[in-house]
Amino acid sequence: MDWHKRLTQAREAKNIKKSAFAKLVGVSAPTVTDWENGDTKMIEGNNLIKVCQVLEVSPDWLLHGTEKTKEEAQRLFPGAVPISLIEDDAEALYSVKLVQLRLQAGVTGFQTEPDSTDGGTLGLSKSWVHRKGFDPASLLAVKVRGESMEPTFYEGDTIVINLADKKLIDNGVFAVNYGGEAVVKRLSRDAGQWWLMSDNSDQRKFYRRNCHGNECIIIGKVVRREGDHF
Repeated sequence: MDWHKRLTQAREAKNIKKSAFAKLVGVSAPTVTDWENGDTKMIEGNNLIKVCQVLEVSPDWLLHGTEKTKEEAQRLFPGAVPISLIEDDAEALYSVKLVQLRLQAGVTGFQTEPDSTDGGTLGLSKSWVHRKGFDPASLLAVKVRGESMEPTFYEGDTIVINLADKKLIDNGVFAVNYGGEAVVKRLSRDAGQWWLMSDNSDQRKFYRRNCHGNECIIIGKVVRREGDHF
């Protein structure tokens, strides 16, 4: 069995779809197809590291189908003392892409551009993702811009958006395409209408906006914040 087949075997054993696997590794779905079909001669560098992290396998096993034995390791590195690395699956991480959203007014879909800040990804505990019932392929991370949601979110904080959850709920926080602008607001139900609210106490500057029709399109629900403010 070559590395292409071992890759497929390990991915299927983890029950990860190709599209989801591609997002976790940070490559395109066609690239994964090329890997598994044998159209790519070798996988190396950062791609190899990412693949092994996601599949929780060693590079030796993926590439050669073997693990280095204690004797081999000591022969290669005289005086080396073998250690056992115990990785708790509950603390294994999903790598979520950090992106910038590109929107158009009145258009439901959107495009993303990679955000290289902080390495371009956000690590999320697998146990947390599974406990919340989220599909990792539906999660995106973006940086907060502006002061409108202080003190809940500060500029520069990283938030995680669940693209699969667009159900409007009172007091929920959502990423919204508002007239072609990507905004993060708290939804409020008042007098039979939905409103976009800011958490900033300066309500004269950050006033509420009516949310209806194609001028206000829900992108997804904000489910997590990462930041340095306490």
